[in-house]
Amino acid sequence: MAASIGEAVTPVGTSDALARARLRASLVPDLLVEARRVVNTVIAGWHGRRRRGIGENFWQFRPYVEGDSSRIDWRRSARDEHIYVRDKEWEAAHTVWLWADPSSSMLYKSTYATVSKESRALVLILALAELLSRSGERIGWPGLTDAFSARNGAERLASHLAHASRLEARPDVSSIRRFSDIVIASDFLDPVEETMEWLDVLARHGVRAHLIEVSDPAEETFPYSGRTEFRDPETGLKLTAGRAETLAEDYRLVYQARRDQLSAWAKRLGWSYTVNHTDRLASESLVRVHAAMTVDGGYASGGRA
Repeated sequence: MAASIGEAVTPVGTSDALARARLRASLVPDLLVEARRVVNTVIAGWHGRRRRGIGENFWQFRPYVEGDSSRIDWRRSARDEHIYVRDKEWEAAHTVWLWADPSSSMLYKSTYATVSKESRALVLILALAELLSRSGERIGWPGLTDAFSARNGAERLASHLAHASRLEARPDVSSIRRFSDIVIASDFLDPVEETMEWLDVLARHGVRAHLIEVSDPAEETFPYSGRTEFRDPETGLKLTAGRAETLAEDYRLVYQARRDQLSAWAKRLGWSYTVNHTDRLASESLVRVHAAMTVDGGYASGGRA
């Protein structure tokens, strides 16, 4: 039999929550270090998310429209035939919820990848926590922490993760308030209808979501051939294929169709959808997500990294 292309990064059983929690606790310090390294590669281009509001700092001039309650700037308007209003920058802290999928499928790592999906997801979330905290934003993890504001936000979030005895497979997001953002890092391998049903409450509550699909290259390309045994990391069920290569074309079509359907749904809601492959740099997706989060009044669709 050919050598294994990929497997879970730990032999911990899916039912052994305590052992899984201890493993996560041992990994978190290194993941925090990696997250900060990623932050240092993108921090030069990172700016606080500026929005029009009631602050004291000048932001921009824009043309006056009938019924506009903003203050007209007569000095600027005197320069030409147009009337302009002066916008101030919104200074209230914004709330961004962060969540990385803790399910067993995230433990997968193939020989083509540099890290497991779980490690990449946590690094992305901790890196965002670091960047958002430096910008003065409020952050939180649904079901684990309340939203908080602190310069050491990533460190505080990492501490909560390290000491959590268990993490919810799908946290309740129904209490997240309107105008908040949420970043979700997952492999999104559950049936698309189930994912949509879980996240639909966010759309109904006016919450903007940024979905990061963390993908192992072997999951996408299906490089298997010959007699191959597949095991479901969630249920433990096994499937043995006599000639795995005969399944490749149908598998790739189904895999891509799942991604396309979920991505199109997110785009219709004004959400962003980014794919991050575990054989690529985490910083590439971080830049894309940041770009989507800084869009004011319209929510961009994501790309791939």
